[in-house]
Amino acid sequence: MKLLANENFPEKSVFYLRSKGFDISSIGNDNPSIKDNAVMAIAMNEERTILTFDRDYGELILDIITNHKEE
Repeated sequence: MKLLANENFPEKSVFYLRSKGFDISSIGNDNPSIKDNAVMAIAMNEERTILTFDRDYGELILDIITNHKEE
């Protein structure tokens, strides 16, 4: 499973998951301060599951699904 830790996901947890063999990238290390839409784009392009404490990602996913259906 490929994971993408958002900036608000604890770095200590990123290190722990990595030590257990998970393929995990960290927005805080690789792309700090990018917008949520950019995080979503990275996750989709790299086929990663986002780990986050942000509550607005459900709305972002719904927007993507809605816009994709209209195309």
